[in-house]
Amino acid sequence: MTLGSAGTAHRPAAVGTVLVVLAAVGFSIKAILVKITYAYGVDAATVLALRMLFSAPFFAALAWWQGRGAPPAEVTRRDWGHLALLGFTGYYLASWLDFLGLQYVTAGFERLVLFLYPTMVVLLSAWFLRERIRGRHLVALVLSYSGIGLVFVDQLRATGSQEDLVLGGSLVFASALIYSVYLIGSFKVIHRFGAVRFTAWAMLTAAGAALTQFLVTHRMAALSLPMAVYGWSLVMAIIATVLPALFMSEGLRRVGANHAALVGSIGPVVTLFLGWAFLGEPLGWLQLAGAALVLGGVLLVSLRKP
Repeated sequence: MTLGSAGTAHRPAAVGTVLVVLAAVGFSIKAILVKITYAYGVDAATVLALRMLFSAPFFAALAWWQGRGAPPAEVTRRDWGHLALLGFTGYYLASWLDFLGLQYVTAGFERLVLFLYPTMVVLLSAWFLRERIRGRHLVALVLSYSGIGLVFVDQLRATGSQEDLVLGGSLVFASALIYSVYLIGSFKVIHRFGAVRFTAWAMLTAAGAALTQFLVTHRMAALSLPMAVYGWSLVMAIIATVLPALFMSEGLRRVGANHAALVGSIGPVVTLFLGWAFLGEPLGWLQLAGAALVLGGVLLVSLRKP
């Protein structure tokens, strides 16, 4: 192999790494943007509805683009039903619980709890699918949940509000748990649609659920909001929803799940520092130590031998 061909071979991997980094940063910004929007006095249902409203046209275009020329016989009505159920739970319900939790906990703590979902997938797979829990899985579980315990103690010492921390942490944990169920449930369906097409339609299902919830629980006068709320919601839809989903999908195609898991682990760290820089959230050595344990445990679960 010549020097030129070697450079060409490494180029897709380099581009894929950059795309995964951008996706991880984009997903990490979401909690920061939600917190900023909450400062204007809006509730979780409104923020979620606006996020879905602004992102829906992009996913609709993506679903149309990915669906061109696809043989309709490949996908059954039952597959569509599964997709709708998975979109409702994995993208709407999980997001709703996450947004509720962010009313009570810091963005950094929220991201660390959400990042536990690979460990939950291991436990749920062992429970429902009878998959074996290996030694490294047990080590990973001890590391991850010990890390969350350290961060919880640090947060409690900084805020002094045990009720809010427990409520918010429980809501975010439930969000991660539901997302883990979504990942397991989507495994047998996603290949029929293709990853990007499946994600687009699942997000559209979630958008419909979020907008329905808003219309049922709010009057139209609730949309009389400061323009800044609409601006931040649009940024959230594009920078923290649509683009990260596209970047991660393309990054996974180029570098694979192993490398993506390793690179994507920067996400919680980014959220911790952004929360400290823009929201004034506490960032002490105990929280950093807990974050390191969580990241180590999750990587131990996520990474596999090639």
